Amino acid sequence: MKIEAKKILEFLHVAENLKKLIRHSWLSDGRQESVAEHTWRMSMMFLLVEPHLGIKVDSLKTLEMIIIHDIIEALVGDIPAFEQFNTETKLQKIKMETEAIDEIRRTLDNETGEKFHSLWHEFENKETNEAKVANALDKLEAQIQHNEANVSTWLDIEKEMLYMMQKHVDFNEFLTVFKDVIVEEGEAKLTSQSI
Repeated sequence: MKIEAKKILEFLHVAENLKKLIRHSWLSDGRQESVAEHTWRMSMMFLLVEPHLGIKVDSLKTLEMIIIHDIIEALVGDIPAFEQFNTETKLQKIKMETEAIDEIRRTLDNETGEKFHSLWHEFENKETNEAKVANALDKLEAQIQHNEANVSTWLDIEKEMLYMMQKHVDFNEFLTVFKDVIVEEGEAKLTSQSI
């Protein structure tokens, strides 16, 4: 029992990195957000959108997937989406993240480690309803954060990425409408700055 408690504590020390790890996204108050803050709001978004999805999802599994989807960044850091348009960078990211989730599984060395490993791969494969919803919320939350930030923090590619979310929500009518509302907000923000 004590050995398991020590493994949990060791893992929580690694997970603390997500509180310190800064993402590219900026908050409305002018500071950059942490990975942990992104994950928290994704979880909140799921609770808010789930009743409107109109598809069957395992709520607990989806929340677990959301909570652990970026856990690998505690070991390898965050690579912004716009940097992943480069094929070499994307392949390197996949390699590093796969090694990181394998390391997390070995560190926990128990049923939970296997579960995290399985959930992470399910999220990455985007085949189940749970993974599709979690992936969509990941992209939508990032755009909401951009919308809240000062336009001066937006890179040119991020202005283009405002229009790249459709493929992540195509499977669900409500998420498509939600995406449309987020895009409208982003467009209004850009228009207000004469962009």
